[in-house]
Amino acid sequence: MDAQQQLQRLLAGSGESEVVEFKEAKNTYHFDKLGRYFSALSNEANLKGVHSAWLVFGVKDNQRVVGSQFREAFKDLQSLKKEVADKVSQRLTFIDIHTVLHPAGRVLLFEIPAAPQGLPVAWDGHYYGRDGESLGPLSLEEIERIRSQNRLQDWSAGICPGASLADLSAEAIALARREYATKHPRMTAELPIWSDETFLNKAKLTIQGQITRTAILLLGKPEAAHWLNPASPTLSWILKDRDGLERDYQHFSCPLLVGADELYRKIRNLKYRYMSEGSLFPEEVDQYDPFIIREALNNAIAHQDYELGGKVSVVEFEDGQLCFSNPGAFIPGSVEQVIQADAPESRYRNRFLTDAMVNLNMIDTIGSGIRKMFLIQKNRFFPLPEYQLEQNRVQVTITGRVLDISYARKLAELPNLALDDIILLDRVQKHKSLSEGQVRHLKAQGLIEGRKPNFHISAQVARHSDDKAQYILNRGFDDDHYKRLICQLIEKFGSAKRADIDKLLVDKLPDVLTIQQKAHKIKNLLQALKKQGVIEPKGKLWQMPKG
Repeated sequence: MDAQQQLQRLLAGSGESEVVEFKEAKNTYHFDKLGRYFSALSNEANLKGVHSAWLVFGVKDNQRVVGSQFREAFKDLQSLKKEVADKVSQRLTFIDIHTVLHPAGRVLLFEIPAAPQGLPVAWDGHYYGRDGESLGPLSLEEIERIRSQNRLQDWSAGICPGASLADLSAEAIALARREYATKHPRMTAELPIWSDETFLNKAKLTIQGQITRTAILLLGKPEAAHWLNPASPTLSWILKDRDGLERDYQHFSCPLLVGADELYRKIRNLKYRYMSEGSLFPEEVDQYDPFIIREALNNAIAHQDYELGGKVSVVEFEDGQLCFSNPGAFIPGSVEQVIQADAPESRYRNRFLTDAMVNLNMIDTIGSGIRKMFLIQKNRFFPLPEYQLEQNRVQVTITGRVLDISYARKLAELPNLALDDIILLDRVQKHKSLSEGQVRHLKAQGLIEGRKPNFHISAQVARHSDDKAQYILNRGFDDDHYKRLICQLIEKFGSAKRADIDKLLVDKLPDVLTIQQKAHKIKNLLQALKKQGVIEPKGKLWQMPKG
């Protein structure tokens, strides 16, 4: 069917639906909104079982053609494919963009592919869907429906033919029994009479006495690791100095139940002393809360994609950071989604392994451990955990110190601040970008001010926390103040070099400006004074006009 026929079919149809959207778009259309429709229509096409969905420009929602001048230049229209792919998960883009010259005007038909099996499509990190003709977030149930289309066989439940109880560590089995008793106190009386085979079956480490990959991972002797080839049951601890140079390291293999505990003890976890701030902060705490260390480490073990052949790495930096990483995509899609849901995941990459680790008191599936990690860091006034989800790898960095004292004061002074707002303020202290909507939200609450990208704590919050000095350093004075300083310098010495003026002003300009931005600011001040006739250049000097 050619584009003309396709348009006629859509116009003659029942109108807009989950997989058809008409837009007038006479001249322009907001790029971000176009992207949200791409995500929504792609996901709905998947759920409806159709090959593609259609976004049509130049047609009103009453199916009347009005024509569109959106990106009339051919190259501008074709470049849209790459622009969309850059912000869509899996780098999906239009199957094609069809142009139809209808008697009532030019019509564009954007043919949008259905989301791949098992992979919901996100725009700029968010999943969108449709309820009839309405655009909105894709529901958790719909996300799970798409993800469940391509469930892989659970690698961790695989049987190791030929492996036996002799391949398991007696030390690890004894530790597993103790942890099982802690997790299941009602079974304490029965546990001593269970044989190892019975215990392993009940703890869901073996299947009817057969040794699983999970049993080898958690309880296997080091020499039994060959049963898991090409997977690597390895935990690596690396200590790096402030310059990023390696100072020490150690690798841990099977049994990971024991290895994880040994790695935990390698982390130094020094004391952190807060700056003197009256009664706002405690005197000192451990750099890293024990729950956070164990949660991040055990999650990496539980959710690693072992079929990729990588390993879990824990890098400890002497400047107060821990970095955990493991191979495999982040199945929930986004950290924000996990924090907002605050509920157990409905799907796990290694379900059998996860269940066993729950029984051995290593992880908990009652709620979101990630959210708890965020709250612990918030209550310590430390930066929030930072996740990097790219190149089929999950990396989380925990900072064990105050990064920005003004941010810490805000958390201390505003204890009821919503976690969503704290997450955004954490981005501000880390100098990370904010969307226009996030900026508007924070400014509406009076939490930040300034111009993109140099946002800083607002006057309202600064006054609340007695942070007026830091506020002035961030905001700076008005231009007239700096101009007066320049004139006073020139008047006192008769003339001044640019280097003298830089030396005078650099430390007085707002702290949020970079050195380059400060230099540009000084240049603008000098040019403004020159234009006003207050000063004039003479060679490499600035002086007052004569006469």
